[in-house]
Amino acid sequence: MYSARIFNSIRDVPREEWGALVSGHSCAYSYEFWDVIEASKLDGFCYKHALIYSEKNSPVALASFYSLTTDMAIFSSGWLRSALRITRKIFPGFLKLRMLECGTPLTMNRPLIVKEGANEGEILEVLNGALIDIAKKQGAFVVVVRDFEPQADKLEPYLKRLDYHLVGSLPNTYLDVAWSTPSEYLSSMKSHYRRKVNIHLRLNEENGIRCELEDDFGELADILSNQWLVVHENAKEFQREKLTSEFYKEFSSKLGSRSKVLLFYRNDELVGHVLLLVDGQMLRWLYVGRKESVKDHLYFYMCYKIVETAIILQVKRLELGLTTYDPKLNLGARVNPVRLAIRTTRVPNMLTGFVYSLLNHIPEINNRNVFR
Repeated sequence: MYSARIFNSIRDVPREEWGALVSGHSCAYSYEFWDVIEASKLDGFCYKHALIYSEKNSPVALASFYSLTTDMAIFSSGWLRSALRITRKIFPGFLKLRMLECGTPLTMNRPLIVKEGANEGEILEVLNGALIDIAKKQGAFVVVVRDFEPQADKLEPYLKRLDYHLVGSLPNTYLDVAWSTPSEYLSSMKSHYRRKVNIHLRLNEENGIRCELEDDFGELADILSNQWLVVHENAKEFQREKLTSEFYKEFSSKLGSRSKVLLFYRNDELVGHVLLLVDGQMLRWLYVGRKESVKDHLYFYMCYKIVETAIILQVKRLELGLTTYDPKLNLGARVNPVRLAIRTTRVPNMLTGFVYSLLNHIPEINNRNVFR
């Protein structure tokens, strides 16, 4: 009943057909967002897009996917992570495989958009055939369909029938924004957590830290990408895509008022930033950058200022992202589990999920009772 048409660039996709399907969904699926990603020329990424058509040649679904070489043990920890570091000094490519990933660069609650009334199971079967075929042609050993938050659980049975294994990924964090003002937010916290916030605010004020919210930051692209690189190279958590100055320029110019950056100054020196995306009624925290990697109170201050920005912008929900959970939980964020579907293309697939879960440690994060 359905057929897939594959495009090598978002600019080759019929824009009206794509736009009609993404209407009402996250802007992370949008033509403009993918145009930003492709124009940023992130090293090692190769993008494709699929439109799924009905037998009447009407578009009923869409998906995007990209190939990259990435770490099969990207979420490893402890002794395994240490052992991998030692091994890769001799064998740099050990457990680094070519993968084809279907989804968006952001953690969304479903990897594709399907028009209401269309058969999701049959559409996934058609899409899977295209993914496997392209993966084999590109030499990709693994196909990943990502990400699944609880809202997308109904897709999982279809993927299991297509020989995918459902495995855990790092949980995401969200804060439902129920306050009209930052002072109302602080007043709603239990005294223990409010005291933590006030201590960090005072310490940063004493250090001359202030922040500004900007929509137009293209001229700072080189500085911001360098700051991001400082954080990336010193991260203890997983590392993957490497942002470019072109990414910051494209993000600022093509997404308009949806693109925002919080710039953090120590007196008049720009010492850090956080990149934000206004996605309908949600504010998404995408990336963070620092001028230097030091242990201080700035990161907690950044987290608080993102919450404050969400309140000022009057969005309904704030996504605070993966990793570095402690300050986010202390500010009231809630943990949302995330899973992904994975299978191999050229060898027996039976143990894929077991091996992936063995290599990747997903921490158990508990929510905190922050508010009264």
